[in-house]
Amino acid sequence: MRGQSSVDTGPASRETVAWRDARLSPTERAEALVPLMSLEEKIAQLVGVWVGADGSGEGVAPYQTEMIDDPPSWSTIIRYGLGQLTRPFGTAPVDPVLGARSLAASQEQIVAASRFGIPAQVHEECLTGFAAWQATVYPAPLSWGASFDPELVETIAGRIGRSMRAAGVHQGLAPVLDVTRDYRWGRTEETIGEDPYLVGTVGAAYVRGLERAGVVATLKHFAGYSASRGGRNLAPVSMGPRELADVILPPFEMALRLGGARSVMNSYAEIDGLPAAADEGLLTGLLRDEWGFTGTVVADYFAVRFLQTLHGVADGAAQAAELALRAGIDVELPTVDTFGAPLVAAVRAGEVDEALVDRALRRVLTQKIELGLLDEDWRALPEDVQGLRLDDAASQELAVRLARESVVLLRNDGVLPLPAGRRVALVGPVADDPLALLGCYAFPNHVGVQHPEHGLGLDIPSLRDELTRLVPGVVHEAGCAITGEDTAGIAAAVTAATDADVCVLALGDRAGMFGRGTSGEGCDVSDLRLPGVQADLARAVLATGTPVVLVLMAGRPYALGSEFDAAAAIVQAFFLGQRGGQALAEVLTGAVNPSGRLPVSVPRDAGGLPATYLSPPLARRTQVSSVDPTPAYPFGHGLSYTTFDWSDACVLGPAGDLHAGSGAPAEWPVEGEVTVRITVRNTGPRAGTEVVQLYLHDPVAQVTRPVVRLVGYARVPLEPGAAAHVTFDVPADVASFTGRAGRRIVEPGEVELRFGRSSSEVAATVPLRLTGTERPIGHQREMLSSAWIEAVVTAAA
Repeated sequence: MRGQSSVDTGPASRETVAWRDARLSPTERAEALVPLMSLEEKIAQLVGVWVGADGSGEGVAPYQTEMIDDPPSWSTIIRYGLGQLTRPFGTAPVDPVLGARSLAASQEQIVAASRFGIPAQVHEECLTGFAAWQATVYPAPLSWGASFDPELVETIAGRIGRSMRAAGVHQGLAPVLDVTRDYRWGRTEETIGEDPYLVGTVGAAYVRGLERAGVVATLKHFAGYSASRGGRNLAPVSMGPRELADVILPPFEMALRLGGARSVMNSYAEIDGLPAAADEGLLTGLLRDEWGFTGTVVADYFAVRFLQTLHGVADGAAQAAELALRAGIDVELPTVDTFGAPLVAAVRAGEVDEALVDRALRRVLTQKIELGLLDEDWRALPEDVQGLRLDDAASQELAVRLARESVVLLRNDGVLPLPAGRRVALVGPVADDPLALLGCYAFPNHVGVQHPEHGLGLDIPSLRDELTRLVPGVVHEAGCAITGEDTAGIAAAVTAATDADVCVLALGDRAGMFGRGTSGEGCDVSDLRLPGVQADLARAVLATGTPVVLVLMAGRPYALGSEFDAAAAIVQAFFLGQRGGQALAEVLTGAVNPSGRLPVSVPRDAGGLPATYLSPPLARRTQVSSVDPTPAYPFGHGLSYTTFDWSDACVLGPAGDLHAGSGAPAEWPVEGEVTVRITVRNTGPRAGTEVVQLYLHDPVAQVTRPVVRLVGYARVPLEPGAAAHVTFDVPADVASFTGRAGRRIVEPGEVELRFGRSSSEVAATVPLRLTGTERPIGHQREMLSSAWIEAVVTAAA
């Protein structure tokens, strides 16, 4: 129940009760409450407190880290109310039911202690599922991208959101919409890929799922974080406004407009000397004034204090708070720091305008009202908490389905699927390591490793467990560790491979934090060689002459140069989640036909960096440089156990089909759309899914453009012999870019739409001419190409 003090706010009047009136809009209710609050009560709503839920179910306790000096008592913290509770489930292992009861008990204390009885908004990480003990761990975001299946990602996000709300959590710190620019960056595993259209469409789908479940989605990290110099975490960014506008920002626009995200988290980055947390032009001018965002901006953890300690643009806590508030940050996370006593004192002294506090407060209160936290019937304890289960069969089935769709077959000389009755050796340090299937923000890696006494909290079968189940008699040798220089085990691995008909060689990463892993936040690398002595193991096993299936279980693409050309097959997987071992084993044995496509290119050279497919001609191979950046496998690449034929690419118009190559380019008005179609037929022996990708090529423009960039895609499942028409409606707006004058335009001229099996394998080209005059466009532009699939009734020839 609410504390009795929540009704003792002064004389009964319309002003004192309006903020409780559910008949008014959230904005009106917030406006009614703001003038009633003292300065301390206002600022208390703008901070979070990092807590851990008590396993007794009796409450939470403030969490102490090296960033917090002498934290105040719980009663002192909540005296004036509290804006947010930080990660009550994601700080230490706690039984979900007891955690929910602890959280509810703490909420009741917060309500009872403060004058207005406003509950805290609770946030958690949810990048690979609800980051709580015993919660389902789904595949990492690179696997979302590899699936090219936003609908499935949306379904999973909805399930994650419902589990969070059932536990009393209101806000999720996901998705990450940073576009990968340098694979050496440790947080590459958290990104969806290297293409803004793919990141935006899949990211917006995740947002829709989370928001429809009633959880506030938080877009990270706004903006430029992934483009740091040298791929180093929290490093300066060298980027011009055009790259920011055309590569980095579009996924955030899409997630706001097409997903409905209600929160944004600032980037730690500084671009051209200006930290994002102090960038008023970014957080207010662009995000709010131009894009119309009305939600909350929350600080990445300790980002406000970093304005003083790391960036050197503030002369103390109060100035850091003022810079952040003025820029547009509303809530300081993870715990009370600069927005606490320093900000109160600065406002009292006239050094910070109280209007800035009020502006942030309105946004925070409005969101809490939208969540129902200020309603009279709000209750701290969720319904049916005793039946709370965070990992069940339905969740696991979704997890394995996404894992199956995201496995990418890079090469296959016919050794896959593994034939029945063959002797199989399974070699490699990640083959029997359950944690090698999980990303950095998965609870067992993120928190659980610090509490080994609790165990994993989940059943996470390894690749060895699942392959042995499907292929009896598998012989396993680790060969080496994921890291370190010990090569003593390589000889046994070579013997196992020599004695086998086929060797599955499983290499890759172990995710961790700040150097405790080979991938993850703060786990950056100087080049893209495999960690430790894994490359030595690979060379030794490949030299045996036994056909080798190289399986990469990693958080980033590693270089696959000429030393890997001897592999009979190569399979790429990006942290497939708790059921990833099953998905991999099913693909290797043929129980599942692979359909994943690369969301990032796989480089050939470990040091020829940085380079992604989204680059202009000068960034490609040229005659004036000895460095060839051509990847081993390009963005969008992926093979199947069946074959597909693509034919009859055409433009569809009111006068009938205009086939590409049959004359002058078809006209495409700069303010209109064009409809293109291709026919895809499964010409192989088994059912499979083709991923049709549509790329734009703009050969002449007023500024340099990428050779190709993705503007549409569709997953096309087909039975043997079946065919389908795959049609795209492409608005001219998707051909837009930032022109010489610094504004987004659609420029008339000749372009091509290319149907591709990948970014470098073109199946058909449709020449077009954008007609009309140069057309400026803005945030309300069309961002999506719509696609639909229509079965072809005629039988195969």
